[in-house]
Amino acid sequence: MDNGQKPKEAKETKEAKNGLFEESPVFQMACRQLENVAEVIDVDPGVLERMLKPKRSMIVSVPVRMDDGNTRNFIGYRVQHSLTSGPAKGGLRYHPSVDLGEVAALAMWMSWKCGIMNLPFGGAKGGIAVDPAKISKGEKERLTRRFTEEVLCIIGPRMDVMAPDLGTDEQDMAYIMDTYSMSVGYACPEIVTGKPVELGGCVGRREATGRGAVYCIMQALQEIKANASESTAVVQGFGNVGAVVCQELATRGIKVVAVSDRYGAIANPRGIDIAALTQHVSSGKHLKEFSGGGQIAPDEVLTTPCTILVPAALERVINAGNASRIKCRILAEGANGPTTPEADDILKDSDIFVIPDVICNAGGVTVSYFEWVQDIQQFLWSEQQVNQKLEELMLKAFHQVRSLAKTRHLPMRTAALSLGVQKTAKEKNRRGLYP
Repeated sequence: MDNGQKPKEAKETKEAKNGLFEESPVFQMACRQLENVAEVIDVDPGVLERMLKPKRSMIVSVPVRMDDGNTRNFIGYRVQHSLTSGPAKGGLRYHPSVDLGEVAALAMWMSWKCGIMNLPFGGAKGGIAVDPAKISKGEKERLTRRFTEEVLCIIGPRMDVMAPDLGTDEQDMAYIMDTYSMSVGYACPEIVTGKPVELGGCVGRREATGRGAVYCIMQALQEIKANASESTAVVQGFGNVGAVVCQELATRGIKVVAVSDRYGAIANPRGIDIAALTQHVSSGKHLKEFSGGGQIAPDEVLTTPCTILVPAALERVINAGNASRIKCRILAEGANGPTTPEADDILKDSDIFVIPDVICNAGGVTVSYFEWVQDIQQFLWSEQQVNQKLEELMLKAFHQVRSLAKTRHLPMRTAALSLGVQKTAKEKNRRGLYP
């Protein structure tokens, strides 16, 4: 009976809880991970509630005049999960599947990543729903510059610092730097990281994510008492991260037996010549056309038997449907969010050593921090200094996560997320809630 009174036990609706994000499986996954971590650490319920939602989200219309003279309107996003620890930090992604929920999840993961690495950043992410392979170089420049103009009010060296991600590169960061600099009236290289070295970029930044992942992999091999010379690797994704992982593993004597990209996959049980494959792809040819390996179905890559499996492409590729068929000793997550919670439940009963994404691919944001500091100080480091400091911080974080996992008998993912979430939560508690 409707008597005009509200029920005492009214449940919060899904819409009220998550706003525009509730339909995104990637965002739901990120929230579920956070809630699972909250069950094993001491975190204030109010702070948890704040961390479950992004601090700021912006959706922009990005009109671009195409080469044929017509105007096409793209949708862009920038999400800042947290500004508690310092400027928001995160990449800019160009991919057809980009939506607000995906970007919000990636921003949340970036907060935990910065926390684990003890960097003075909060998490952010941006994206535009576009296939960069289907637009020209000029169209991509106009798209990037117009997007920058649309989000100018929420970005800045002390507010939000972008970097390359899937579908973007150092040239796009140069466009963002130039557009922002033209707006403020002076050269401002610290507005982005991952830009060309000539414009204040950091040597070693392009390779940092893949290189950092390999530092973790080598430690994991010691944990499972495996020799590099007797190990094999499979890498899903031969982009910026995956290609560097392949190159770094090959130089350490690890045989890469299968590789894939968006166009196909190849395998060679005797080992793929990574230097020749890199040259093949760099010349503009498709990976699947490389003569040094036989073509296989792309979905077979993840289930190929190996010592080290590196998913370095998109989210949620290891799920309840294929987790039981994963045949590796080490799962090194080069991509963000490649393993669903349902897959985690299956993998926890196996002997697979998981290096979770928030530590495994943290090398990129770590060297981005180096670049940001160098630009502010106007003092550049050598590549040797960059790589040495990156290895030092990656190994320190890896051993902190591993120690917590052993001490409290936690899965590596839970241990890693616990460290990142706790740092952010403590800082929120210390700063309080204004007003």
